[in-house]
Amino acid sequence: MGKTALLVIDVQNALVKEHPYQEEGMLHSLENLISCCRDKNIEIIYVQHNGDKEEDLAPGTEGWQIYDKIKPLGTERVFHKNYNSAFKDTGMQDYLDTKEFTTLIIAGMQTEYCIDTSIKVAFENGFNLIIAKDAISTFDQPLMTAKEICEFYYYKIWNNRFGMVIGSNDIINNL
Repeated sequence: MGKTALLVIDVQNALVKEHPYQEEGMLHSLENLISCCRDKNIEIIYVQHNGDKEEDLAPGTEGWQIYDKIKPLGTERVFHKNYNSAFKDTGMQDYLDTKEFTTLIIAGMQTEYCIDTSIKVAFENGFNLIIAKDAISTFDQPLMTAKEICEFYYYKIWNNRFGMVIGSNDIINNL
């Protein structure tokens, strides 16, 4: 598996407040992954989306803050982004290369936006990807429910194409 990091993308108060698909299960799985990684000295890297001034995700607002139950410890790295990609103009790639990470565990929000883009960019940059399907979520959209969106990406787009899509308990058991 190589040197591994957990990448937690956009689990911020404004998004959690909107009650994403399978909210309780997603947050519980994410808390368990974070706890396991901390116990095993696996680095946890947070990504925080910077919204526009008038948005709930505007930097410095309560909505912009990383959700309290999974917030980073003082020693854990936080990258700020302005795009769907955790990599575009964030310094993430240089950081991961310097630390010689080869595998990323991906968790967070939103499936069809920042998670999908970050998975594809990470894949193109040569990382092995483990996608924590029960620690990723989104919201209903006009043409698809959140469940349909998640299942579409898990099984039709990501699994065995960009990475392994597996549950957090299996990830924990293999760390």
